[in-house]
Amino acid sequence: MPSIKDQLILHEGLEIELYKCPAGHWTIGVGRNLEADPLSQEEVLELLKEQGVTKEIAIKWLDKKIDEITDQLEQYDWYCSLDDIRKKVIIDMTFNLGLDGLILFENMITALKEEDFKKAAEEMKDSQWYHQVKIRGKRLVKMMRTGEDYQ
Repeated sequence: MPSIKDQLILHEGLEIELYKCPAGHWTIGVGRNLEADPLSQEEVLELLKEQGVTKEIAIKWLDKKIDEITDQLEQYDWYCSLDDIRKKVIIDMTFNLGLDGLILFENMITALKEEDFKKAAEEMKDSQWYHQVKIRGKRLVKMMRTGEDYQ
């Protein structure tokens, strides 16, 4: 089973050069939006020491972000009751949307509370997000509906 780290690298890519994402935000590493998630003083010092972003630094930042997201999500019983595949879906969506964006998927969350994964998947499809993220959305919807990982 691919890890959530592998999944996010697949969806976000891994760039060691600064770029503007499709939404126009300065981004680096594995989808790190520097406007929404600016570098800490410690991270800036690390970059100066290494003379830029390396793959190792980008992975370290990703690991930290996954831990932060998981900690945020674990406050919700509906998340804690999910199997590992569906947890990966929710972590991926939170990485992409932020927790504030994820909780706007009220009907999906209601369906998750009821363990109606087909309905949760349909609610994911019935969103602007789904059309924006294209293949990522299709992959995550299938994972939510079936409980099976992507190949």
